[in-house]
Amino acid sequence: MALGDLEREVMTQLWDAGEPLTVRQVHERLSRQRDLAYTTVMTVLDRLAKKGVVTQQKADRAYRYGPAQTREEMTASVMLDALTASADQDAALAYFVGQLPPDALAAAIEAAQRKK
Repeated sequence: MALGDLEREVMTQLWDAGEPLTVRQVHERLSRQRDLAYTTVMTVLDRLAKKGVVTQQKADRAYRYGPAQTREEMTASVMLDALTASADQDAALAYFVGQLPPDALAAAIEAAQRKK
């Protein structure tokens, strides 16, 4: 599932935190870089929860939000979604692999061999 710019920024804050955060905590972190209303951050987190991208846990009067997947898992999911949407998956995958730097390609091959 592709995310919008603000959704990606929110997810980055959650991944970097390493623990679930309240809306206020996410808002404070994002406000260091840009001017955002608290309610905007609350709406984004609510939408991400409805999409299943973040988990929502009740903590006293507030909710705490955490990523439902690691950054790597979500990236792989987005890549797989894009690949399966292609009419010619083999050609799309071949083109993608052709764009990888040699060290990344070697790491991907090594990871694939370990899964066997």
